Amino acid sequence: MKLKVLLMMLVVCPLAMATTLESIIEGAQRSAKHSARDDSRHPLQTLQFFEVEPNHTVVEISPGGSGWYTEILAPLLRDQGKLYAAHYDPDAEYEYFKNSLKAYQTKLAASPEVYDKVELTIMQPPNKIEIGPDGSADRVLTFRNVHNWVKNGGADEAMAAFYKVLKPGGILGVVDHRAKAGASIEQMNRSGYVTEKLTVDLAEAAGFKLIAKSEINANAKDSTEHEKGVWTLPPSLRLGEQDRERYQAIGESDRMTLKFAKPE
Repeated sequence: MKLKVLLMMLVVCPLAMATTLESIIEGAQRSAKHSARDDSRHPLQTLQFFEVEPNHTVVEISPGGSGWYTEILAPLLRDQGKLYAAHYDPDAEYEYFKNSLKAYQTKLAASPEVYDKVELTIMQPPNKIEIGPDGSADRVLTFRNVHNWVKNGGADEAMAAFYKVLKPGGILGVVDHRAKAGASIEQMNRSGYVTEKLTVDLAEAAGFKLIAKSEINANAKDSTEHEKGVWTLPPSLRLGEQDRERYQAIGESDRMTLKFAKPE
């Protein structure tokens, strides 16, 4: 009888987890503005690809002022897991960084029933990185940040910190704007896109192993060559009304989705 119950649990649990994640993605805690971008960001498929589970300890890297993924991760992990939100340093030099952190803190404080267990840490490469206790995390997730670290010279430090905070066997999930193969560093810094090769090289130099890649967040309509770089496209639309319909028709950027593991 016990064996039968155990087998039933093994069959039911993955489906139950998927249903839980789906219900959270459809939940009232998410803003309508964020939900409207699901067709471009594919949160369900992305988090399933990164194998995020409710009992995991997760470090979300640079969640921004709006906490797009925090709206999903915080309630998913609240009861059984742990979410570290690695944000800007409160003593950061630039007002943009301070304002982003303040907006995020305001969001968390406004809904304690959802965000009361989120723990803020610091992600300010290359100078200050204190994202969580060493060897504590099951997952480190970063969405559209690698290009920034490449530009500011903090990419190596960032990858080293991710490796340090993860448990052996833990997973680093990376989503970023994908530059065309062979793009130069100058082109990447100017455009906001980064090549898949450079991203893999940076992770592997820190000790990670690439274990899978996905085209979940790909967009074949994005040429990656735009007057204002990736910010020409939605949601930024930095050219304003100039060719607005054309850029809206392209949609958000072409993105790589890479899964790395810290060897056991």
